[in-house]
Amino acid sequence: MKTAASPAFQDQGNSSVHSIPRSPRLLETLLANLDGVVYRSRDDERWTIEFVSEGCLELTGYLPEDLLLNQRLSFADLIHPDDREMVRAHVAQCVAARRRIDVEYRISRADGETRWVWARGVGIYGAGGKVEALEGFMQDVTERKEAAQALQEAERRYRSIFENAIEGVFQTTPDGTYIAVNPALARIYGYRSPEDLIVSLRDIRHQLYVEPERRNEFMRLMEERGQVSNFESRVYRRDGDIIWISENARAVCDEAGNLVCYEGTVEAITERKLYEAEMRHQATHDALTGLPNRNMLHDHLQRAINNARQKGGLTAVAFVDLDQFKFINDSLGHQVGDELLKTVAQRLQSCLRDSDMVARQGGDEFVLVLQNQTGGEAGIAEVMQRILAAVSRPWQAGDREFHITSSIGVSRYPTDGKDVETLLKSADSAMYRAKEQGRNNFQFFAPWMDSQVSNRLEMLISLRRALDQQEFKLFYQPKLSLKDGSIIGAEALIRWESPEQGMISPDRFIPFAEEAGLIVPIGEWVLRTACRQNKAWQDAGLPPVPVAVNLSPRQMNPALPDFVADVLAQSGLAAAWLELEITENVVMKDAEKTVAALHALKRLGLQISVDDFGTGYSSLSYLRRFPVDALKIDKSFVRDIARDADSAAIVKAVISLAHILNLRVIAEGVEDEEQHAFLKENGCDEVQGYYFGKPMTAADFTRRLGEEAGRLGEAR
Repeated sequence: MKTAASPAFQDQGNSSVHSIPRSPRLLETLLANLDGVVYRSRDDERWTIEFVSEGCLELTGYLPEDLLLNQRLSFADLIHPDDREMVRAHVAQCVAARRRIDVEYRISRADGETRWVWARGVGIYGAGGKVEALEGFMQDVTERKEAAQALQEAERRYRSIFENAIEGVFQTTPDGTYIAVNPALARIYGYRSPEDLIVSLRDIRHQLYVEPERRNEFMRLMEERGQVSNFESRVYRRDGDIIWISENARAVCDEAGNLVCYEGTVEAITERKLYEAEMRHQATHDALTGLPNRNMLHDHLQRAINNARQKGGLTAVAFVDLDQFKFINDSLGHQVGDELLKTVAQRLQSCLRDSDMVARQGGDEFVLVLQNQTGGEAGIAEVMQRILAAVSRPWQAGDREFHITSSIGVSRYPTDGKDVETLLKSADSAMYRAKEQGRNNFQFFAPWMDSQVSNRLEMLISLRRALDQQEFKLFYQPKLSLKDGSIIGAEALIRWESPEQGMISPDRFIPFAEEAGLIVPIGEWVLRTACRQNKAWQDAGLPPVPVAVNLSPRQMNPALPDFVADVLAQSGLAAAWLELEITENVVMKDAEKTVAALHALKRLGLQISVDDFGTGYSSLSYLRRFPVDALKIDKSFVRDIARDADSAAIVKAVISLAHILNLRVIAEGVEDEEQHAFLKENGCDEVQGYYFGKPMTAADFTRRLGEEAGRLGEAR
């Protein structure tokens, strides 16, 4: 090793302390074994090295002779360029004040790697007080420095997460006071700042929880399990409003196992709870009228039958059908038709006792369940007359007045049936008899009315003829992007052009086709026709858009994926341009079979959407199991979003949560600018409805696509 002798490292005398002889070899061995570098440099511009120990190579990658007298580089050159000014200033200050040099900085090794070092040293002063040299020791502290920096970064990230988290984060004492909270929790609880919350909210059990026993339950779970998960409670905000929250928390103990505090997170779930309550309501109630739906009707009627069987008494079922509803609905539009249905629902309720029930069966059909009727048939007849009179009262639509009537069929337990289905079927048959008698009347069921089955047979024959003679037509309703208003799809909608009855809407024949099993061949015809038409549009050079086709529950079978693949192959349409719509109830009915069929369909490359979302009883979290691409918000929610806070909250929640699951959101039934603006403002992706275009023939939709192509061309 090449070194320069340094007075600082020589024997300075022969005192008893230094009586043991020192040899240069011993000194070199000691220096070589140090974990670092001992050095002596001149106090010049380049800090010229006069001595450097063997540790130089390991630390810097340079041999000692490379630095001695600046043969290859100087000590100043070794320091990282960004740190040189700082180091020189520090050394100058220490030398001037005769203080020990103590500084950390970076060096650039011979291999280009940057390392952190810790340098300690002193100035060597001559007799006149002038600095003659600098001597010191330099050690690699890269690992410690990086560990410290990593700790600082981790603390910074933790603080950032804590301060910027969407969820509330807290620490509380076991006796119920807050130690630390983040800004999100303060916002959730309505406080100006975390400090304001900590100072003001001193008793969690009584100040926060609406039901203080929930805090007791929280504490019980903590004692038993040491944690709580998804702990839902109602709590007070500072302004007194009540909200729902969900907590996840754990007990924190010290090394001795003593409880120190509780810490966890809080999520505001009020919108979700409202949505779940609405979903439960939708499972048993009609979205339009608020009346019980078929599910609740069947349960209530079964209880009424059980009660009559045990205690006696007369129970009657009345099937009410509006006589002129189709005319009003088709002439004035669905919005007016919906208002009429809500009015009729209110009038029917006004005619019944609290123990009776009125339910909406579907369309313009209502079912009444009358329990413990006194006076026999005469008493029932009196109620029916009251209903006929109430329904037929004048009804105002805009500046026009209408008189709508109803036809009612009545069945009785146990005379006309001993179970739910038989009683409903008998009342339905009696209702058809009332229509045959000129409408605006009621009829009690009689056994001979079962001959009306022949009328249904005629409908069956007509539907089969319609398939054979191509009486069905497909109409197409455009779907628009809320981002730029462009047409991005269409929904194929079936119509029946009967030679005898003219254009028949699907509301009239689809339910019967479902019941009779004809919906499968009809659905297959719709799919083939829609795919061929879409391919024809593409071949004509029109902008390609996906066409959506509704699937019936009866079509959801194991053979469906192969059939769809055959239709695509025969039409030549790429799967990407086909979208299949299934209803929410289909998804939830047989989850295991449905998910298998949907996965098989997705492997073809097509899109799948859930239609009429919100009218059944499912949840977005449950839908994560299904390979769907989009949700269609049912028009019953869209209708009132600009006027009804509950509908608006539900729609917002569906849009937000669907986007979390990476699902597109389509709103149907958009009929005015208020609805359009609300949906656009809240991030809905697509819309369809009369406001943008009614269902139209293939020829009209062809022209619409042509206009779209021209608009896009001009935009370019």
